[in-house]
Amino acid sequence: MAPPTIALVEAGAPEIVLASASPARRALLEAAGVPHRVLPAAVDEAEVKLALRAGGVTPGDAAVALAELKAQRILPRLGADAIVLGADQILTVEGQWFDKPPDHAAARTQLLSLQGRRHELWTAVVAFRAGARIWHHGVETRLWMRACSADFIDAYLRADPQALESVGAYRIEGLGAHLFSRIQGDGFAIQGLPLLEVLEFLRTQGALLR
Repeated sequence: MAPPTIALVEAGAPEIVLASASPARRALLEAAGVPHRVLPAAVDEAEVKLALRAGGVTPGDAAVALAELKAQRILPRLGADAIVLGADQILTVEGQWFDKPPDHAAARTQLLSLQGRRHELWTAVVAFRAGARIWHHGVETRLWMRACSADFIDAYLRADPQALESVGAYRIEGLGAHLFSRIQGDGFAIQGLPLLEVLEFLRTQGALLR
């Protein structure tokens, strides 16, 4: 059964649009009862990341830049009063940036390279309204992946094929929790959105009840 939708402040409250194809981000907003529409933006994330890193941009700033680009891409398709949320994540290990794995084999290779090590996940969300960027929030989380066997990783990827839809090739909100010995930071951000900060921002915009 779907969670109840939080009542809007008034009939003319702004529409909330998520410029992301991420099922995890959509699920976070739905679970919190936030009414929204999903309108994914077409962005070549790998190419943009390559250019940002070549320009010396930090992972945190790169996540913000990608989130902003996603939101900007869909602005022309929306009404002026809509609140557009763009979000992105970048995973790093000892200075190396990781991309979302394109297939099962790449996901397996990535998880094998992460096991037994600590990695950082940089999550950013950017909001536009009336054509202007009015808010953003970025957060770093640290995750320690336990020393998993190759058999466990194979079993995990078979059991959770949606893991390939995340930059880390895991979903910590599900069976992916078995991969870790420790996390430090915001669990919502690991899933794709710093949810508490997003909810407070939406309240300031009159989209949710205070």
